[in-house]
Amino acid sequence: MNQITVASYSMFIISILGILYALIFNPADWIVYGISIVLIPVFILSLGLIIMARSKKEEEDERTNEPFIGY
Repeated sequence: MNQITVASYSMFIISILGILYALIFNPADWIVYGISIVLIPVFILSLGLIIMARSKKEEEDERTNEPFIGY
């Protein structure tokens, strides 16, 4: 789980920096389109992964004893 958390936080930071770059520095139109097509979905995906990587206190035992099989 630790690897998922690190990857999701890094994706979150990269997407925030890219979106802020597009808003502040006003690059060419095609760069803004590329950022919006790629980084906005990555931002949403990273938020979902961050929320899924957190565990409740009663779920911590189950996650260490059993592998993740999906819902």
